[in-house]
Amino acid sequence: MITIVAKSLLKKGKTEEFKILAEELMKESRNEKGCISYNLYEDINKCNTLTFIEEWQNEEAINLHNNSKHFTNIVPKLVDLQEGETEVNLYKMV
Repeated sequence: MITIVAKSLLKKGKTEEFKILAEELMKESRNEKGCISYNLYEDINKCNTLTFIEEWQNEEAINLHNNSKHFTNIVPKLVDLQEGETEVNLYKMV
C-alpha cells in the first residue's frame, strides 16, 4: 500500500471553490481500481491549507489515477487556486 499526502496552500478566498472541485475529484477517484481511500483535510489552524490523503494498492494504480480523465481535467483547476506548488509526498508502510 502507498499513501500520498498532497498539501496545498490556497489563495485567499478560494477555499470553497477548491473544496467543490476536490469533491468531484474524490468521488471519481474512489471508484478507481486500486483506490483504498481518498479524502481531503482542512488544517485546523490554517483554513487556507488543504491536504489530500490518499491510499492506493500499488504504483500501477497511482499511475492509472494520474492519467485518468478526471485527474487531468480537475487538477489543473485546483492548481490555479493555489499559492505556489502542491507539496506531494509518497509513503510506504514499514
